[in-house]
Amino acid sequence: MNHNKIKKMKSVICTKYGTPDVLQIKELEKPVPKDNEVLIRIYATPVTSGDARIRRADPFIIRLIFGFKKPRQPVLGVVLSGEIESIGKKVTQFKEGDKVFGTTGMSFGAYAQYKCIPEDGVLALKPENMTYEEAAAIPFGATAALDFLKKGNIHSYTNGSDRKKVLIYGASGDLGTIGVQLAKYYGAEVTAVCSTSNIEFVKSLGADKVIDYIKEDFAQNGIKYDIIFETVGKSDYSGCIKSLTNNGTLMLANGGLSLMLKGIWTSVFTNKKVIAGVIKERAEDLIFFKELIESGKLKAVIDRQYPLEQISEAHAYVDKGHKKGSVVVTI
Repeated sequence: MNHNKIKKMKSVICTKYGTPDVLQIKELEKPVPKDNEVLIRIYATPVTSGDARIRRADPFIIRLIFGFKKPRQPVLGVVLSGEIESIGKKVTQFKEGDKVFGTTGMSFGAYAQYKCIPEDGVLALKPENMTYEEAAAIPFGATAALDFLKKGNIHSYTNGSDRKKVLIYGASGDLGTIGVQLAKYYGAEVTAVCSTSNIEFVKSLGADKVIDYIKEDFAQNGIKYDIIFETVGKSDYSGCIKSLTNNGTLMLANGGLSLMLKGIWTSVFTNKKVIAGVIKERAEDLIFFKELIESGKLKAVIDRQYPLEQISEAHAYVDKGHKKGSVVVTI
């Protein structure tokens, strides 16, 4: 089949905010790349916790940012992997046939067969030792985890006496699975917090210690951590602050407005630092992940895969909040 002659594409549109059944499959016009863009034939996209939050409009502030009654951009999805089908006439970094992975940012649109992305966007060649599904499982968790860990100065750590203690809460999810691996890569001593059923799995990712949150509250054991990376928004804020070293950093990947305000107060009036808010995505980070993956230092974790036609089921599974790594949709 000559894909260049196809004028329509299968897409998933979000007709309004709500439960997973607000997602509908619909045919839309296939996009045409501008001079500085590449057209990607998408083969896989994850259903992230962020996608699910936008679909639910939870928290409410999502309506103020992305559209009050329904998303202004009806095709959701911000992560993709696929093959470049065509390029704009000014594109020099990529060529037709390149296998790539990346993120679409605020333009969304990854829940579809095709998407145009500027060549200087968050896009890189796919790791050669990964399937499209595995590559799609990397960018969301990895870019967020790396950005947070760097803000916590993890890149300045060395092995030996300077080996810092990092606690990752929600270690079996999208951010947590990558966070454990990246913290280990940077030489930290990693304590992971997860449920009973995920203990052995999290150990296999390299965690030095694992705490079962069902049986133990990490904030009560008296151990202090240089970095606490809270990936799911379910731990006690005051407990996290209490468990930090004097100059420690709490990173909130899922902090709402009230937690952000508490974080500002803590950062201003104590030596402890709280980081929340928007992450910075960079194409060079994807290239860094590609190198780590190809050298065996980072791996994707996929819980389940669904075809595009079952994207509502994929969202329903993510809504349960118990996924191990990523949930990937194949297109």
